[in-house]
Amino acid sequence: MERKTPVFFFAPFVSSTMRVEPNWIDYNGHLNMAFYHVMFDRASDEALGLVGLGREYMEERKASFFAAETHALYRRELMARDPARVTLQLVDCDEKRIHCYMEIRHAEEGWVAASLEALFLHVDMTTRKVCPFPDDIAANLAVMKAAHARLAKPQSLGRIIGIPARLGKHEALLASGTRH
Repeated sequence: MERKTPVFFFAPFVSSTMRVEPNWIDYNGHLNMAFYHVMFDRASDEALGLVGLGREYMEERKASFFAAETHALYRRELMARDPARVTLQLVDCDEKRIHCYMEIRHAEEGWVAASLEALFLHVDMTTRKVCPFPDDIAANLAVMKAAHARLAKPQSLGRIIGIPARLGKHEALLASGTRH
């Protein structure tokens, strides 16, 4: 079977429109955090399907991609029935990994509801071990990476989570040079 490299990729990739389902709303009245991840997952399947990493690839070639690490940032609430689209930017890839950045945006108003930075691994489904991409998939990823390289780096890329240390009142006075 002949495999061809796509001619181009949109930068960034924009998913199909999804609608927040009423049963995804939690007791706080907004989208439960698990369902933000469902939307990111559906969009990554859609986007990476374009490079050849879809269901057919898994069934025919017995390989797929798994999430190894993610970092979500929730910016604004989505409510029941809100339409949303997910953008995906391929930040980097190598012979076994894909690093991407995604944003869920309100499909009509354009504001960002959440972002996700993710690292995916290419996995041989027979051994369940990480393995290199086949040449045709690597070529497709290279085309997508080149198209997405023109985009600005997302500001929250590589963000570290934590609680910054605060100076106590006494330490703040000493640091400012003020004596009491």
